[in-house]
Amino acid sequence: MGLIVQKYGGTSVADPERIRAVAEHVARTRHAGDDVVVVVSAMGKTTDDLVRLAHDVAARPSARELDMLLTSGERISISLLCMAIIDQGCPAVSFTGSQAGIVTDTTHGKARIVEVKADRIRDSLAAGDVVVVAGFQGVSTARDVTTLGRGGSDTTAVALAAVLGADACEIYTDVSGVFTADPRVEPNARRVDHLSYEEMLEMAATGGRVLALRSVEFARNDRVPLHVRSSFTWAAGTWIRDKEEGMEDAIVSGVTHDVSDVKITVDRVPDRPGIAARIFRALADEAVNVDMIEQNVSRDGHTDISFTVPADDLDRTVTVMGKVAAEIGAGGFTHDTQVGRVSLVGAGMKSNPGVAAEMFEVLATEGVNIEMISTSSIRISCVVREDDVERAVQALHAAFHLEGT
Repeated sequence: MGLIVQKYGGTSVADPERIRAVAEHVARTRHAGDDVVVVVSAMGKTTDDLVRLAHDVAARPSARELDMLLTSGERISISLLCMAIIDQGCPAVSFTGSQAGIVTDTTHGKARIVEVKADRIRDSLAAGDVVVVAGFQGVSTARDVTTLGRGGSDTTAVALAAVLGADACEIYTDVSGVFTADPRVEPNARRVDHLSYEEMLEMAATGGRVLALRSVEFARNDRVPLHVRSSFTWAAGTWIRDKEEGMEDAIVSGVTHDVSDVKITVDRVPDRPGIAARIFRALADEAVNVDMIEQNVSRDGHTDISFTVPADDLDRTVTVMGKVAAEIGAGGFTHDTQVGRVSLVGAGMKSNPGVAAEMFEVLATEGVNIEMISTSSIRISCVVREDDVERAVQALHAAFHLEGT
């Protein structure tokens, strides 16, 4: 007998029919002999509806009370799914994040898990129950309800799988796995059978929306095998785990894109030690997640610094930079929302020179201007105009022959 953690997103439990279908699948897994822990998101667009409701009653909703409101969505889905599983002849019990022992820091809206006290879950599994846990939420060290931010249910599922020593963590979603590109942008994109943790980390960080970045970090750190599958077909999907012995790395595994970033440029920054540290420390203190950073060549003792942040963090970034720019004696700062990022990801890049050159040549042929560049050993990312993103994805996907089987 093994232990399987299954996570179902909002589209997977969007209505009573879908909830019953999920309950049938969970029951089949349990009857096959495996213990099952299920992590569930709120139904359909419930979370979005609750966010809108909060802004209907308050111009700037309290972060603490917003977390209290948003976590109610998962309470509905876990209780309904439990009822449906019990109706399938399997004993089941539901837990909120706090009841499941998920302890977080005190940052409302994007809390980080600091500990999982899974005793109640272990006791229920030992009693033969299917355990259904509310994703996306926990309780802080200050005993307040918290939410984990975007993709929080993925993070919940993988954290539980790691702590419980699960044999696998199955992530059920509305797509049949991880694709070589977003099928909505590139119709010839194909599903990938296997990816390494490192490749999936880069994809998640650069716009691949199938898995949340923090969930992949948990999986890599604790070597939890992930299986991304469709809850509409139940067919095999994409496995994310350590590379098997003898497997050849694909030079490029996929093309990702993201149009949710904002480019910030700080003009005429004094070029002396400690200035960059002051800028990025101030942003970090406000929980602003900075991604790509570029500094120009110094001229006349000044330089320009550009960086990207998520659009959701723009208001806080503007507030911080308004203070910091004046304190450091910079010429000012601007923000540009009409940008996007296109990335190539592939473990084979480490041993195949020329990938960057070919990428830049393809973009040049398409008339796509590159504004920023960032690389790792298995990724190349370019910031371009937002209007050029889809064309760039399609051209790169074709140039690296990712439509092949």
